[in-house]
Amino acid sequence: MSDIYFADTKLKAIFSAEGPKPQFLIDTPQFKALVVGIEEGGQIPVHPGEAAMYHFLEGEGLMTVDDESFAIKPGVTVIAPSGAKRGMNARTRVVFLGSKGEK
Repeated sequence: MSDIYFADTKLKAIFSAEGPKPQFLIDTPQFKALVVGIEEGGQIPVHPGEAAMYHFLEGEGLMTVDDESFAIKPGVTVIAPSGAKRGMNARTRVVFLGSKGEK
């Protein structure tokens, strides 16, 4: 199995009633890329973090970055700047790709 080519990234998502279980596609000090599955009604609590990109592959919900809220659906990409508070609520089962660079 290749660590550089993913034919169906959504299949790597793991869903859990306990909350998101991020699956890293790559996890180095310089760059991280992951796929995350969130069950219907699940959430990622609002928290500050480093600059990050979220690209939604499946599902619907709401993402908050600082004081703005965005509808999420397949094809939407949200960029959270470094230090911005971000969180997510899944209306349906959600799958997204996330990435971030160095600290």
